[in-house]
Amino acid sequence: MPDPQNAAEAKPADPLPPDPRPGAGANLLFLREEQIRVTQEMLFFAYRDITAAADAILAEISLGRAHHRALLFIGRNPGISVGDLLAILQITKQSLARVLTPLITGGYVRQEAGHSDRRQRLLFLTDQGNALERGLFERQRERLVAAYREAGGQAVEGFRRVLRGIMNETARNYVARGEAAAGRGQRAGAPRDEAGTGKS
Repeated sequence: MPDPQNAAEAKPADPLPPDPRPGAGANLLFLREEQIRVTQEMLFFAYRDITAAADAILAEISLGRAHHRALLFIGRNPGISVGDLLAILQITKQSLARVLTPLITGGYVRQEAGHSDRRQRLLFLTDQGNALERGLFERQRERLVAAYREAGGQAVEGFRRVLRGIMNETARNYVARGEAAAGRGQRAGAPRDEAGTGKS
């Protein structure tokens, strides 16, 4: 006769509570380990291929993906402080210095002292830097637009929801401020957390 205690222990866990969002979690097969591993692979290949789209342009001027990331966030946040850029990129000051030096000496980025705190270094793209960042954006935009059109609007919104879920709270807040500011015609400020105070 089965042991009631063992039977209770073997009882499957309660199912996940229903998600109030329409269609969300309707098929939980994607939560199986093998599907999670496939997702890991897909994220890797997607990142590899979208960055590769800009690599040829960067290679021509002896720059790399780290420089592209700096150009992206300086361009999106003109006047960003070195401290805030560190908070976004999550790298050391020494690593950021190695990234910024060729961008500044190459004429792509300029820095100014802060208005209220002269110790602050504020970063801006030059006209040359803006042109480079725009060219890199257009190269990657082609891949994203093609993928978005193929997937359709509902899939794109689901994709963006998944990306938000992967990001930490600081990153989600940064994106939310940027989206809100885009509606007002200006870009929101960079995130501040334990990785950076906004000063440098």
